[in-house]
Amino acid sequence: MAIHPTTLIDSKAEIDSSVEIGPFCVIGPNVKIGAGSVIKSHVVVNGHTTIGANNEIYQFASVGEANQDKKYKGEPTRLVIGDSNVIRENATIHRGTIQDNGITTIGSHNLFMASTHVGHDCTVGDHNIMANFAALAGHVTVGDNVILGGYTGIHQFCQVNSFSMCGMGSMVSKDVPRYVMVSGSPAKAHGMNFEGMRRRGTAPDIIRALRTAYKMVYLKGLTLEAALADLEQGDLVRIPEVAEFILSIRHSRRGIVR
Repeated sequence: MAIHPTTLIDSKAEIDSSVEIGPFCVIGPNVKIGAGSVIKSHVVVNGHTTIGANNEIYQFASVGEANQDKKYKGEPTRLVIGDSNVIRENATIHRGTIQDNGITTIGSHNLFMASTHVGHDCTVGDHNIMANFAALAGHVTVGDNVILGGYTGIHQFCQVNSFSMCGMGSMVSKDVPRYVMVSGSPAKAHGMNFEGMRRRGTAPDIIRALRTAYKMVYLKGLTLEAALADLEQGDLVRIPEVAEFILSIRHSRRGIVR
């Protein structure tokens, strides 16, 4: 284990022998850090925090610290982070509250750029990118392969579904359906992330089907319920990607960005 002599590590912390920790870090007593992870410098990791393998945490990040909910009274809530995440300078990721499930969960292969924020009780999936100063309020759910542009703000309890994208400076106060691109303040829908689909090798016939489904929901002038009913009664619903798009709307708790 390569640990700089200026770093303070509580004797109760559990740190794999392959972990590297740079100067002036503080590691609390209930922290677990997995194999191959690198903690650069001036990083604070606190609380009941579990960090998986091969993560990189850059200088001045605060990981697992007490959340900013005024109801929080120091309960032993948790933060769990998966593998191969990159957490850049000044990022903040807070542990959960007992008013929810008591846990903030981060998946694997995510990039949290400088000064991003993940609030208490959030659930973030895999392969997501949060650009500089993007922020999740408490209780937010982010799926997989989501891109949040710089300075994007996500309101508490919102869902940002997989493969969606929020443009720079988006203020999102409702749920973002799967595949949909939104931007603006307040955010509005501006098509689907078709270019991202092409880069991932999505078949042209699936893209055409999703384009038709998007037009039905957003451009035909139908009520949301009427648009979904038409889609569910047609042949497009047999395509898994279209069915997932529909479900992401059906499962919305706050209504969708539209």
